[in-house]
Amino acid sequence: MFDPAHLQALAAILRTGSFEAASAALNVTPSAISQRIRALEERLGTAVVIRADPCRPTPAGARLVRHAEEVALLERTLAADLGQSEGRAHVRIAVNADSLATWFLPALAAVPGLLFDLVIDDQDHSAELLRRGEVQAAVTAHGAPLAGCDTHPLGRLAYVATASPAFVARWFPGGVTAEALADAPALTFNRKDRLQADWVRSRAGRAIALQTHLMASSHAFVEAARLGIGWGMNPLPLIRAEIAAGSLVPLAEETLDVALHWQVTRLAGRALAPLTASLRRAAAAALA
Repeated sequence: MFDPAHLQALAAILRTGSFEAASAALNVTPSAISQRIRALEERLGTAVVIRADPCRPTPAGARLVRHAEEVALLERTLAADLGQSEGRAHVRIAVNADSLATWFLPALAAVPGLLFDLVIDDQDHSAELLRRGEVQAAVTAHGAPLAGCDTHPLGRLAYVATASPAFVARWFPGGVTAEALADAPALTFNRKDRLQADWVRSRAGRAIALQTHLMASSHAFVEAARLGIGWGMNPLPLIRAEIAAGSLVPLAEETLDVALHWQVTRLAGRALAPLTASLRRAAAAALA
């Protein structure tokens, strides 16, 4: 058994970013926090915290924090079953930025009593955070259940290749051809984002090296397309009004649909059942 005080100190450090902030959050001295971490590392024979600004977990530390947070969720559920005060528990979730900008937040709002720690990552990579033990649940494109997890299909988030009318007139006067796509400035969320490249490959029948801006914000992505900075794959729920108003126009009729799944660790599954139900309702209303 791990000492709960040691795990609590580790979780507080990684949640607040420093030993000093963790000591304030737990109302103990910084020396006490250091002693608890030292005792934990001596027991494991390995470091659990990378002492940086902010502090980051080692692989062992990440797994221990998830364990501590799952135990806190279980204790909260037990307290509720016994008619006791539930308190608040932290839940760390990986979610892609476009889900966060469209359908995800209303689902969180419907589940009080939890403190959410959201890790923003591409849907094709968020499962890795779950696999490494850094989060307790994830919205992911990975449909097969990971070890120790249950998966729930959410639906398909439709993406539309869009640009401003002026951009289309300038860069695609002869149509959206492979040659024009190789020359026109594109928008890419970050270096993990493959949506534009996948859409181009499906349309052109081959890979094309895109000239692209990097813009890691869903709302800025839409605004950049509207202002004619580049073309990009925007989630349909986020741009329906712009398409209706004519400030954005689709480059093609077909959409690129990304299937999303909710994966949650089995240990936290019962405690997070209300959240799972809320997410599935919100996804059913917003996704295909």
